[in-house]
Amino acid sequence: MPEIIRTLIDRPESSAPPVLPEELRIAYGGDLWFPPSGSQRPYAIGNFVSTVDGVVSYEIAGKSGGGDISGFDQPDRFIMGLLRASADAVMVGSGTLHETAPEHLFVADRVFPQARDLYARYRSEALKKTAPPLHVVVSGSGRVDLTRAIFRTPGIRTLIVTTQAGRDLLAASGVGSLVSTDVRALEGPIIAPASMLELLSARFGVSLLLLEGGPTLFGRFVADGCVDELFLTIAPQVAGRNMPPLRPGFIARVEFLPETAPWLDIVSVKERGNHLYLRYRAA
Repeated sequence: MPEIIRTLIDRPESSAPPVLPEELRIAYGGDLWFPPSGSQRPYAIGNFVSTVDGVVSYEIAGKSGGGDISGFDQPDRFIMGLLRASADAVMVGSGTLHETAPEHLFVADRVFPQARDLYARYRSEALKKTAPPLHVVVSGSGRVDLTRAIFRTPGIRTLIVTTQAGRDLLAASGVGSLVSTDVRALEGPIIAPASMLELLSARFGVSLLLLEGGPTLFGRFVADGCVDELFLTIAPQVAGRNMPPLRPGFIARVEFLPETAPWLDIVSVKERGNHLYLRYRAA
């Protein structure tokens, strides 16, 4: 387990009994509760780690992941595992998928194996979720490496959300032979976040969706008002930006005007060492 995370600010909105088992609650420095999802779509949360100057990826081959930003900070990875253990589905864009190791699965114990048993008991006993979270990969083009573990691991269900053209390419690539991988084509070429959320709720029973990037996909969700919470780790380093393409923040390829920019309410502030762990809710 990581060192205990210290809570500086906590503004819980629920007076319900604790959700987290005691050991996880102590390590996290408090409880972790999410409002029930609405009838139309899942409750959607994002999780990122950023430098002080807002960079979430160095955009360097072999050094583009969040671990290089956080310094492979153990509490950050513990929180990521906790969110994965809480979620019904974990969504990533195809770019983010291909930045991870080919054998990576988006489950709690892959990011923080030290808490494997605690995560498993929390998911099965407290949340009554018997299966790992649904893995959701968004790729408008359908250009996805189907040899990756998330498409071929028994017990892991994976959904590829794509366009009609992407579905045709995936079919030609042999996706039909992958028994635990499903493909759903939605109207494109840019798939609306609301359509993805409706699909996940109506067809896959997803109530809590965890968005792990990348910045372009997350930016579309924020721009369409489809993100309810943001978990953001601030790492104590500065990455800088120079020539295009610029190193991204956690939102890319959308921008807001002062009159339309989303505002967030702080839910909690936690710290361990020189890292800050922030939780925001859409205002």
